[in-house]
Amino acid sequence: MTAVESNVEEPTETAKPSTLTENQPREQSGPSPISSIVADLRASFDAGILRTLESRRIQLDQLRRMLAEHEDKILAALEIDLNKAPMEAYATEIGVVVAEIKYALKHLDTWCASEKVKVGLTFKPGSAEIRPEPLGVVLIIAPWNYPAQLLLAPLIAAIAAGNTVVLKPSEVAAATSKVMAELIPQYLDERIVTVVTGGVDETTLLLAERFDHIFYTGNGTVGRIVMGAAAKHLTPVTLELGGKSPAIVTADADIEVAARRIAWGKFVNAGQTCVAPDYVLVDAAVEDRLMGALLRAVHDFYGDDPKASSDYGRIINEKHWDRLTGLLDSGGYDSVICGGHGDRAAKFIPPTVLAGVDPGAALMQEEIFGPILPVLPVAGLDEAIAFVNGRDKPLALYVFSANQTSIDRTIALTSAGGVCVNHTVLHVGVGELPFGGVGASGMGAYHGKAGFDTFTHRKSILTKPVRPDPPIMYPPYKGWKYKLLRRVM
Repeated sequence: MTAVESNVEEPTETAKPSTLTENQPREQSGPSPISSIVADLRASFDAGILRTLESRRIQLDQLRRMLAEHEDKILAALEIDLNKAPMEAYATEIGVVVAEIKYALKHLDTWCASEKVKVGLTFKPGSAEIRPEPLGVVLIIAPWNYPAQLLLAPLIAAIAAGNTVVLKPSEVAAATSKVMAELIPQYLDERIVTVVTGGVDETTLLLAERFDHIFYTGNGTVGRIVMGAAAKHLTPVTLELGGKSPAIVTADADIEVAARRIAWGKFVNAGQTCVAPDYVLVDAAVEDRLMGALLRAVHDFYGDDPKASSDYGRIINEKHWDRLTGLLDSGGYDSVICGGHGDRAAKFIPPTVLAGVDPGAALMQEEIFGPILPVLPVAGLDEAIAFVNGRDKPLALYVFSANQTSIDRTIALTSAGGVCVNHTVLHVGVGELPFGGVGASGMGAYHGKAGFDTFTHRKSILTKPVRPDPPIMYPPYKGWKYKLLRRVM
């Protein structure tokens, strides 16, 4: 990443904090604090505070400056929450957001330009265009696993499109949530962005309000609650969910490379990644080779004792540690190739690879979202494809093969939010590629222009001159009018 520019205005000292915490009093005679926040943001939107592209650029530049000037503070919070190593945290949380800001600034003029549309003979003389316009006031609810990136990346798109925003960081990643709530009001205009902290109560109050779009990243259970609440106001939603993303390894794949890339994608952030390979379907002819290569890759990455590695993360809290160890305890597999149970007090589970996994095991019924990798042998590619198609559509699918026909067949015969060939996770970082799920793994997409489009209405406009004003349009509809109409339409 290049150095961040700093030639933007200082945050105003007179700006009032635009955060609401769970510690504020609940009982008030007037509107609730959250209702007031939404009303104030709507008033700002109606006043056209982000109508000009320059006003949007200022906010995006301020956000970029915030990340540059407080990188150490954000990295420290991510270490507290998830024990993220500085390089991993920068690459997956800060660097990717900076890249998204730069991409939006580079393309903002093009995205916001009106698109001229040809009109048919029937509508001439006249002109038509599609004009992008912001939706209004939007709500962004972020998860805990990438608590900076997944809060700020959709914010970039929302601001670029000209919306005012309520941000709800995850209370589970408490340190990062606190830092975001402290920093954002210092850099972004409080009339444009407000951070609401807290837990279920605050989120419930937010969902009772009328927004013009709700963007939620998390699990399907809460996604259904969000969608139900949005339906009461006919509010459109983007749901970035997850699911069991498979990695398919064919017999002709480069096994060593496949193992390294699967292990990296699985165990980054201790497996707490929505697009992490959730399980592996490997051709039985190369199963043993893959197991050995996975074991070597884990050792190369994290050494003899992953707990002592400064590059390996931790489980977010004891609740999720208990859930993951419960999946291990539920059985349904023959052997543990590496890893296994860890240390609850340290919220540590080592990189774990399981062999001989039963498709009916508890491990295979829900998204694991942790550093446990089941490996299932299959007779060949057709069996792997059938296995994937017999389950919910995943957020990501990975195929490792040296045969282009096998790759093309896998892509053509399966459905997933996104596909990465001969690697894992990296497709998420390509700005030109929309990122989102399909079916149970989500709806809607963002990143790059897809994010701008998510928070934008494409307004159709037809302009007609007052002359000529042909009588054919108006009653009475004589016979000649009908005949002429049939000729031109």
